[in-house]
Parts: sequence; C-alpha cells; structure tokens
Amino acid sequence: MFEIGANIKSIRQHKNISQRKLAERAGISNTYLSDIEVGRTNPSLKTLEKIAAALEMEIKELF
Repeated sequence: MFEIGANIKSIRQHKNISQRKLAERAGISNTYLSDIEVGRTNPSLKTLEKIAAALEMEIKELF
C-alpha cells in the first residue's frame, strides 16, 4: 500500500493541493491522509474512491 500512498502524495503535490485541503475534500482526517501517504495504514476502497474524487480523477489512476 505504500506505493498507493506515495502516488497519492505525488499527485496531490503535482496539483498543488495541501494535505489538509485534500483531506477536507475527501471527508477524511488530515492525520489519516498522512498515514496513508507514508504507508502506515491501508485505506479502504471507499476511502480511495473519496480521495480519487477529491483529486478529480478515476480511482485506477491512483495505482
């Protein structure tokens, strides 16, 4: 899952979105998003769907 987290972080930074803003858009906590990005936790499919929607992309693009 670290790869997905690293991909989310890279996409977020490329789009110039802060962790706080992405977490807010996805409806998750900033701490949880941080844990996902560094690979400390494995997000559910539902959470990945929320993150993808907040990044305005399809979930498959996170992989």
